[in-house]
Order: sequence, then structure tokens, then C-alpha cells
Amino acid sequence: MSTTSATPSSATPPVAPPPSALARLRPRWTVPAVVANLAAQVVIVVTGGAVRLTGSGLGCSTWPECEPGQFAPVFHEAMSIHTAVEFGNRTLTGVLVVVAALVALLAGLDRSRSRSYRAWAWAPIVGVAVQAVIGGITVLVHLHPAVVGSHFLISMALVAASAWLLVRTREGDGAPVRVADRTTRTLATVLGAVGAVVLVLGVVVTGAGPHSGDEEVGYRFAVDPYTTARVHALSVWAFVAVLAVVLVRLARSGRATTVPTYATTDGTPQPARGTAPLPAGTASLAGLGRARRAGLVLLVVTLAQGGIGYVQLFTGLPVALVNLHMLGAAVLTAALALFLGTLRVRRAAPADVTTSA
Repeated sequence: MSTTSATPSSATPPVAPPPSALARLRPRWTVPAVVANLAAQVVIVVTGGAVRLTGSGLGCSTWPECEPGQFAPVFHEAMSIHTAVEFGNRTLTGVLVVVAALVALLAGLDRSRSRSYRAWAWAPIVGVAVQAVIGGITVLVHLHPAVVGSHFLISMALVAASAWLLVRTREGDGAPVRVADRTTRTLATVLGAVGAVVLVLGVVVTGAGPHSGDEEVGYRFAVDPYTTARVHALSVWAFVAVLAVVLVRLARSGRATTVPTYATTDGTPQPARGTAPLPAGTASLAGLGRARRAGLVLLVVTLAQGGIGYVQLFTGLPVALVNLHMLGAAVLTAALALFLGTLRVRRAAPADVTTSA
């Protein structure tokens, strides 16, 4: 008797498509691209400041061309340095466009990350496009101080957005775990608002002084420059005061992890009255040290920036110090955004599946 044994047909599992070129590049190059974007956003503030401080805003007479019918200037002996400074800043803008586009491709198209993260990744390239248009308007309206000032403030917003994107790139998309208590977080929000006021007043001070962007016409804002500088300095001291309170509260939160206890009638230990420690081993506790370190860095940057401000005021506003002060403003903005990002911790979302090919 012959028996026929039936062999079950085994279905071949579907073959996953090979990862795209971007998927292969993301694990290694996303963070470097985001860091490069932040650095470029800061550097272009310095070159843009050089344009303003040397009176080179009209070094190219039109936009997007440098001269009518010429995208790049024609170098000759009679050409002034203003043309080279302005065209150099425009060239760096092109580099920034490339870096921002890489960020958009690597992070903005990463479907493994949340929609909000991908939206932040598109902010640099959109912001650079907006800045290019405003830069052209600045030339066409002959360096109107309000347009020049808005050009700088948008640069500060791009620095802040780029720093925040770096924070989000280094963390997951899970629910945020707060590091600080509600009062400290409220003070941190106040700190951010005061920081914005400091930047706006700095723009007004510059527009009211001799470095308003035009070599021939200074003091373009009709306000007293020294009075405005004093108000600006007061806002900086208010920023330092709020930051100091936040740092003290963070330090006390760290000490609260080991709190005094007392024994109840049944022998159960209880925390002393008025203490609310964070549970040991939580993500919140792990982030406290990081928040304190970032806060101290922000304090050092702020004090250095304030020192430069006082020195430039009492030495007659030399161009080099004023440009260094603009660099300090960009670094302070980045440090503030990075500090605010340390006040909560985000792990990977439960549904996230991270694959690296």
C-alpha cells in the first residue's frame, strides 16, 4: 500500500524593499547636519553684522543680481570693499541653503519621527527663503532701519529654531517628562520672554546709534541712544535675575532627591514637611544635572555678552566689538533654546520602531 505524503506549501515571506539612500544616511548624518545648520545660522549673523557695520548694505545695488545684468560683481581696482562684503554674505547664504536643504531631506522626510519634529526640520530652509526675500527688500528700500532690524530678529528666530531642532533630534517622540516643577517652568517661560525683549531692545539700540547700517546716515531711530542703551541693560539684568532664580530652584530640586524623613507611629518613614522629592531613578531625576549644566552655560554666556556690551559702550562702539556683540546675541539665543530644552525629557514613543540600515 503506497501512501502519498503531502508536503504543505510554505509561502515565501515577502522581501522587504532595500532602504533608500536617505534611510542609509540618516543614522550617521542627521545630527551632524543639524549641528552644521545651527553653526551656519550663527555664522551668517556675524557676516550680516559685518555688512551692516561696514555700511556695505548697498555694496550690491540690486537683488538678486549684484549689479544689473551681473549676478556676481566684476572685480576691478576701483571696486570698494563694500561690494566684496555684501557679495560674500550673499555667497554664505547659498551655503546655508545647501545645509538647510540637507536637514529638510534627512530630518524633514524621516517618517519614523513625529509630524511635529518633521515640521521643525523644515523651519531652516523656509526661514532662509524668507530671509533672502527680506534681504532683497532691505536693498530695495535703501536700508530702512525697521526692515534691517527685522532681518536681524528673524535671524535670531532661526537660531532659536535650529537649536530647538537639535534638542528634538537628540530625543525621542514620547510624552515629555518634566524635570522641573511648575513654578520653575513658569519662570523659564518668563526667561524666554525677557530674552526676546532683550533682543528687540538691542535692535533699537543699534538703530539709534552710529551703526544703523548706512555709513552716511546714522542714528536712524529717533530715540536717545544712551537712554535706550540703559533700558536695554536693565532688561539684561532682569534676564540674569530670572535665570539666577531658575538655577537656584533647579539646585534645590537636586538636593530634594534625598530628603530628611521621620518615623510615624507605625514605624513607616515619611518625608519631612514641605519636601516633594522626585522619585530616584526616574527620567526627571536624570535630567536635573543636564538642566543645571545648561543653565550655568547660559549664565556664563549672558555675563560675557553683558560685559562686551558695557565695554563697547564705554570705548566708543568699535566695529569689532559691536560685531562680537552680535555673535554673542546669536550664541545666547542658541544657549537659551538649548537650556529650555533640558527642562523635560522625551524618550522614544511606544509605537516608534527605529531601524537602521
